[in-house]
Amino acid sequence: MSLRNIAIIAHVDHGKTTLVDQLLAQSGVFRANEATVERAMDSNDQERERGITILAKCTSVLWHGKAGETRINIIDTPGHADFGGEVERILGMVDGCVLLVDAEEGVMPQTKFVLGKALKMGLRPILCLNKVDRPHADPDRVHNDAFDLFAAMGASDEQLDFPHIYASGKAGWATLDLAQPNDNLAPLFDLIVDHVPPPKAEQRKDEPFQILSVLIENDPFLGRLLTGRIESGKAVPGMAIKALSRDGKEIERGRITKVLAFRGLKRQPIDDAEAGDIVAIAGLSKATVADTLCAMEVSEALPAQPIDPPTISMTVSVNDSPLAGREGDKVQSRVIAARLLKEAEANVAIRVTETSEKDAFEVAGRGELQLGVLIESMRREGFEVSISRPRVVYQEGENGERMEPVEDVMIDVDEEFTGIVIEKLSARKAELKDMGPSGAGKTRISLMSPSRSLIGYQGEFLTDTRGSGVLNRVFSHYEPYKGPIDAGRKGVLVSNSDGETAAYALWNLEERGVMFVGAGEKTYQGMIIGENSRSDDLDVNPMKAKQLTNVRASGKDEAVRLTPPRRPTLEQAIAYIEEDELVEVTPKSIRLRKKVLNPSFRKKRVRED
Repeated sequence: MSLRNIAIIAHVDHGKTTLVDQLLAQSGVFRANEATVERAMDSNDQERERGITILAKCTSVLWHGKAGETRINIIDTPGHADFGGEVERILGMVDGCVLLVDAEEGVMPQTKFVLGKALKMGLRPILCLNKVDRPHADPDRVHNDAFDLFAAMGASDEQLDFPHIYASGKAGWATLDLAQPNDNLAPLFDLIVDHVPPPKAEQRKDEPFQILSVLIENDPFLGRLLTGRIESGKAVPGMAIKALSRDGKEIERGRITKVLAFRGLKRQPIDDAEAGDIVAIAGLSKATVADTLCAMEVSEALPAQPIDPPTISMTVSVNDSPLAGREGDKVQSRVIAARLLKEAEANVAIRVTETSEKDAFEVAGRGELQLGVLIESMRREGFEVSISRPRVVYQEGENGERMEPVEDVMIDVDEEFTGIVIEKLSARKAELKDMGPSGAGKTRISLMSPSRSLIGYQGEFLTDTRGSGVLNRVFSHYEPYKGPIDAGRKGVLVSNSDGETAAYALWNLEERGVMFVGAGEKTYQGMIIGENSRSDDLDVNPMKAKQLTNVRASGKDEAVRLTPPRRPTLEQAIAYIEEDELVEVTPKSIRLRKKVLNPSFRKKRVRED
């Protein structure tokens, strides 16, 4: 039986996971009477809620095609650039990739990001034009754009000679020619078998065992599981192995307790696995991502792919507000530190360091979404933490000048909103590269923008475009520091005492701005309860009750009707706060507060980066 290892790479929401559903279904993975779920590979709760892939996952299918029986190992990768660390690691396990592009939206920033990594590693891609059955699809234009992108990214002649196929992942069909309709994905399976080469490692079956760990997870019964592609030799349960770090130092010795292969959506124990196959190995307790697991006679580690450095960081500290410890059970600094270090071990795109502040840790990652997903996971596990405003990670240039990360931004908006979007981003030091129609009355705007300009801009963007705009961004490179940026956020309403909010007080405060809290909620001195309509901060009393009198005049006791509060989500809260503010995150609540809870006076807001 021959073997193929492929990754499916695409921009977020272009249909990767839906296509994998159909590949699994049509290859006979599910029984006829078995209940199947939509987006089967998105097994994480947050993945299902957000509708995006966060973690790279493996599956495999058996295909009985023209070339006989072939096992195809498929890796579903995240489409969002914030989780690019997952993509960078797993591309070393595969010999080819399917680049999925929406036939209406076309090539997007994250498409460039993952494609650049794949081309650099010498993978030969297959272009799959998905969603060709959409009303505004233009597969010929998108095909030409994709070819231009390949050429612009320095693809070799062999890579430029890529095959393409038209598909509808949701409907479950693919065809090499739109004039010849089809009702299944057989042409895609056959194209993968014909175009993707078998693993080169298959030729090293007789050499000593070696595998590079690229994914790590913990199983409650088997302990630490390390996933990778066997580069040489054979893995057999009970075999003595050792783990080597990147520089060849021995980390630990042990025995393989289980060899697990991916069979459909399940991992099954197998008696042996040969070079070229993607497996998970149990038995070691210290080895981690980028370590080499090998036979005892091996002395050199396998080369690991370099990972792009983090661009955004924030401070995670112990929750020290007056309401601390009431909703979560994991509040100590040592427990928070252990959880963050565990995340950094499994996710190589996250870096955790101690700070000079007491009980505080700096967490650096690829973007606000990645850091938000981490904090949301901790929140669901029962942690209570305080989060600072995200800030960019600067680097030092050759001449000692400060360099800041710059992002490639692509925006699709209705034509009527192009003016305000360009005006707002130009004020934030973004540079317009290109603008033109993208079909269906939309305009596509391409810009280069400093990363710090985009912190907190997403909410403002959705307001400006009335929720119809789509903003995509991906890290591009570092440029010299562009100077201070005035984002122009309004001031906030700050509670001046402890207690429970009163409806009467909030009703009177509504003319001052927008409320973040409702009536009957606990608050404390220094907690942010709303946004001021002006640019400075304002101390207010949200507990002020109505003074009762003995007068019974008409209209004296009208009912208090409050406008529903604008409760920020975790990502919105992290992006909203300023340098002198924190987000208090607990399993049940998200509160905004001042770093200093009871200062003698409030300064007029001055924003500098």
